[in-house]
Amino acid sequence: MVNFSRQLGIWKALLKRGSLNPAASNGARCFTTMDGQRPTIVHKRSLDILHDPWFNKGTAFSMTERDRLHLRGLLPPNVMTSEQQILRFMADLKRLERTARDGPADPYNVAKWRILNRLHDRNETMYYKVLMENIEEYAPIVYTPTVGLVCQKYSGLFRRPRGMYFSADDRGEMMSMVYNWPAEQVDMIVVTDGSRILGLGDLGVQGIGIAIGKLDLYVAAAGINPQRVLPVMIDVGTNNDALLKDRMYLGLQQHRLDGDDYVSVIDEFMQAVFTRWPNVIVQFEDFQSKWAFKLLQRYRNIYRMFNDDVQGTAGVALAGLLGAVRAQGRPMIDFPKMKIVVAGAGSAGIGVLNAARKTMARMLGDTEVAFESARSQFWVVDANGLITEGREYIDPDARPFARKVNETERQGLTEGANLADVVRKVKPDVLLGLSAVGGLFSKEVLEALKDSTSTRPAIFPMSNPTRNAECTPKEAFSIVGENIIFGSGSPFNNVDLGNGRVGHCNQANNMFLFPGIGLGTLLSGSKVISDGMLQAAAECLAAYMTEEEVLQGIIYPSISRIRDITTEVAVAVIKEAIVEDLAEGHREIDAGELQKLSEDEIRTFVTNNMWRPQYPTLIYKQD
Repeated sequence: MVNFSRQLGIWKALLKRGSLNPAASNGARCFTTMDGQRPTIVHKRSLDILHDPWFNKGTAFSMTERDRLHLRGLLPPNVMTSEQQILRFMADLKRLERTARDGPADPYNVAKWRILNRLHDRNETMYYKVLMENIEEYAPIVYTPTVGLVCQKYSGLFRRPRGMYFSADDRGEMMSMVYNWPAEQVDMIVVTDGSRILGLGDLGVQGIGIAIGKLDLYVAAAGINPQRVLPVMIDVGTNNDALLKDRMYLGLQQHRLDGDDYVSVIDEFMQAVFTRWPNVIVQFEDFQSKWAFKLLQRYRNIYRMFNDDVQGTAGVALAGLLGAVRAQGRPMIDFPKMKIVVAGAGSAGIGVLNAARKTMARMLGDTEVAFESARSQFWVVDANGLITEGREYIDPDARPFARKVNETERQGLTEGANLADVVRKVKPDVLLGLSAVGGLFSKEVLEALKDSTSTRPAIFPMSNPTRNAECTPKEAFSIVGENIIFGSGSPFNNVDLGNGRVGHCNQANNMFLFPGIGLGTLLSGSKVISDGMLQAAAECLAAYMTEEEVLQGIIYPSISRIRDITTEVAVAVIKEAIVEDLAEGHREIDAGELQKLSEDEIRTFVTNNMWRPQYPTLIYKQD
């Protein structure tokens, strides 16, 4: 039981700050955001308010608000509830899904994206309500895999600006440019330079679509207030020849900056956003491998930032690897015994390797000897084959995982051995794909995996979008066998194995982690995002599924549970920030008070600081 005097002290502190609801019927502590249900002051009326997606309610404006905001006569007379509005929109959407096309080149899911985007343009509250209530159906539309198609076509799809664009031509002006954004407070920025969008390569300025999609999930999953998010594109040029020649392209038509010139642009951007919004969190997204690690190491100890491709992907993959151990009926402490073949040595692949190695080392005693021992559990294959110390040039980030020549010779392998040979000789427990090469796990490779020493081998084709997946679940189950564990980066349907049996297709989706990492960091007040916080997030996800689910081969949850998953991940991140003495508190809860909260109280604190799509009462006030 919580000490009564301590409880009373925190209770009084919260009442003093006006952050506790004394009217709660069950007497439980209730933390609220600054937004709460209080009226919102606006400085516009009439058609201006109807054209503002942040405040527009459409037909849901009450008659009182219509009079107060000079809207009477500008809307049909019947006042609709938000539920009625959604019913109308969904009926429209289902009809338009069948008819909306720009021509034969416009894929079906891009048509869905266009319809949802139009709603986003005119009514943000309703947009997020639709997204949250249909998250399993529409997450693949606003995020991967459809967002990849959207980015490829973005110059043609562009209708209304969303987010900010900083370019190489803006050097020296970024500190003043950030004040052009209207929000006084920004909690979350997702930034990309468009150099490596999903597995589609350099899409230049069109890559802003991925930043917009990620932030939609921060709102829907983590409850970050949509008025406090900012998608950002840093346009330093493009090396995509097609875009350089395209008259319709919206970005700078020049080759990418490199070296110190490139770094100076990113430096100036970071200084500018953290000068205006010192408490903002910046997520780096889809930067090419050559810069992803360098920028992460450059900024992670001085700014509140992380790289989702490196750290988020690593966390989700690590959760899957730990889940695979559980699915074999073994304790997670057996993880350091797993033999893992990794196809792909880019930023995502190396991020997964580093995270898995650290986890193994921690389980083995967290010593230098344990760290070195953990290295021997990985075999890394890139475009040139198996990476060994006999290779003439090895990327510095991949070098720690290069196999010793005498080790490989004992296994009958040589430098540059192909993936099928490596799988055949190693007989791994896990085959992990982060290569962005569709179909890489060929029939030959999958046939080789049938000889795995594991009773239940795991196959993780994690590359996005769908066309880049190393194999399909149907291929994996039909070739390797029905007893495998399968997890992919893009969504696939479960496989019917006959006789009522199901081959479960787990989606190893970064959205299971990054919203909770962001929310937990925000609410903890930590000024950095530590390895421990990321590890806590991954282990939380790994433990989320029940034993019964895991033994059935279900190692990741359904996206329909994303709000609950995000809450649990955020709680784990906050707890770790407290343990590491990084937590400084958030708004009404200072560091000392946060440290005194029980786990249930932290969970209440998290859930009550998550934005929900409800129309506020609007009050007009003249500037």
